[in-house]
Amino acid sequence: MSKNKDFSDTALSRYSLALFELAEEENSIGEIEHNSLLISNLILKNNELSEIIKNPTNTREDLHLVVNKISEIYKLNNLFTKFLNFLVEKRRFFFVEKILKNFVQTCSKKRGEVTANLTTAKKLNNEEVNKIKDDLTKHISSKIKLKYSHDPSLIGGLIIQVGSTMIDTSLRNRLQKLENKMIGT
Repeated sequence: MSKNKDFSDTALSRYSLALFELAEEENSIGEIEHNSLLISNLILKNNELSEIIKNPTNTREDLHLVVNKISEIYKLNNLFTKFLNFLVEKRRFFFVEKILKNFVQTCSKKRGEVTANLTTAKKLNNEEVNKIKDDLTKHISSKIKLKYSHDPSLIGGLIIQVGSTMIDTSLRNRLQKLENKMIGT
């Protein structure tokens, strides 16, 4: 079982790296990254499209029609459209979400960005989120790609995760630690 997982992880990495290298040759990394995010969001929000991609009974011709129609509607980059059709031809289109996610991560890594997650109990405005992002950038000495979410169940405080490092100053976490101490004694 793990052998199949390794193969699929390796395959999707190879496909996304190939797309990156082709986009780099064509000087269209930014446009193709934008197209990748657009298609990923479209798949996420459109159950019908998601079902089409995951349905193994769809013919290549049907999938090519879907890809070309989406490309026409959203005016996708020609190289990107050819890549999607290539995935259809190679029967790897069911991997498209993972390949595109990996491609976006590759673009981010090549720009020297580090992904960080910020979760707060209080809803922050854009100015406050940008201030935290700027502070993190100074402390880490890398560009930060910040993913922000609001979770009122934290009660108070925030959680920041950069790679394997997590800072949890949430009130929920403090109460949990206090409860664990009380149960232990």
